[in-house]
Amino acid sequence: MTTGSDPRQDGVIGDDTGPGVSPEGDTWQSLTPAVAARLLRGKAPIYIHEKLSELPHEQALLVASMLTGERSMTDESELATEAITLASPTTVADLLSPPVGVVGPETTVAGALDYLVHTLPVTGITYLYIVDKGQRLLGVVVMRELLLASPGQTMEEIMTPEPFALSPETPIFSAILSALKRHYRLYPVTDGDGKLVGLVFGWQLFEQVARETMAQSGSMVGISKEERLVTPVREAFVKRHPWLQVNLLTAFAAAFVVGLFEDTIAQIVALAVFLPVLAGQSGNTGSQALAITLRGMTLGELANFPIRRLLAKEIALGALNGLFVGVVAAVAMSLYAWMTGAASPLMLGLVVLIAMVGACVGSGLFGVLVPLTLKRFGADPAMASSIFLSTFTDILGMGLMLMLATVMVL
Repeated sequence: MTTGSDPRQDGVIGDDTGPGVSPEGDTWQSLTPAVAARLLRGKAPIYIHEKLSELPHEQALLVASMLTGERSMTDESELATEAITLASPTTVADLLSPPVGVVGPETTVAGALDYLVHTLPVTGITYLYIVDKGQRLLGVVVMRELLLASPGQTMEEIMTPEPFALSPETPIFSAILSALKRHYRLYPVTDGDGKLVGLVFGWQLFEQVARETMAQSGSMVGISKEERLVTPVREAFVKRHPWLQVNLLTAFAAAFVVGLFEDTIAQIVALAVFLPVLAGQSGNTGSQALAITLRGMTLGELANFPIRRLLAKEIALGALNGLFVGVVAAVAMSLYAWMTGAASPLMLGLVVLIAMVGACVGSGLFGVLVPLTLKRFGADPAMASSIFLSTFTDILGMGLMLMLATVMVL
């Protein structure tokens, strides 16, 4: 089967199949999503899952979306979850579309144009891929070169030899990095022998970047990337709850640090009022550093940006943000201490200023180091990184302010 349609469109070439017919093998891939959904409607969930797994992930997702609403709520959730799993590729092989625009090196320009005229739909062809008799990829011809060439010239004469190609085993992240450097609409995929086995659309790779970026906000607080609105309660609970237990343990660590300075808080009650202010500001500073670090890791920018330079940048930003925010907080602390009759209001303001600068600098460093450390140990850099970051910033910020108050005021 040859198809040149965009995988996002409901237009896979193939004969319509009426109700009651059960296609087998490659025939399923020749059906439009609407026809496939009609044939699967009412079938057992196991049978549906088996047939969806035979389809390319984009086509399977379209078919599954047309099945929802026709089954019970439980089956619908299971079906949607399976479709989501299929739509989360890990290698280039999961994104493959059938190769189109394939001609031999001896094909003339006139012959190639005739081929395009008789190909339906022609809008799906962006490049012509030149292969030998063994289907090994020899070169690629862009439409501009085809239109400017003489009718008698052969593809071998005008092609770009040894074009860039992906491998079916290439991890999605590596393919994304390659796409970021080239910005092609289509990428040929060849096996170990150089044979053309399929094509991958550039939009599919950039879609993975968008999906990864959008998933980071949930991952940072312990929500897995696979969880969706249709995820059953039990499965969502199993995925989320362990991280809440981790958060509870880390919160105990921060509470222990505050407990060490219980006498200081008892003598200077104003400190208790400003502890949440300090924790909030330092936490936001760390979250900003964390977000930019995760974005750089997702887009592959850290490969060309030294970690030392990133750390220096976040230290400078933390110091500047801490200084300007700390001045305002110091004035507020001094006024509050003076109004409540606390001792040494100016000194308390200075304590808040120094603590704010130190906490913001430290939280900026943690925002960079936490995801890098998780990655070094083989864990997902985004997964629950916000939980560890908030613990470190709370311990540093509150511990620093209470220690400075103990030394400078008491």
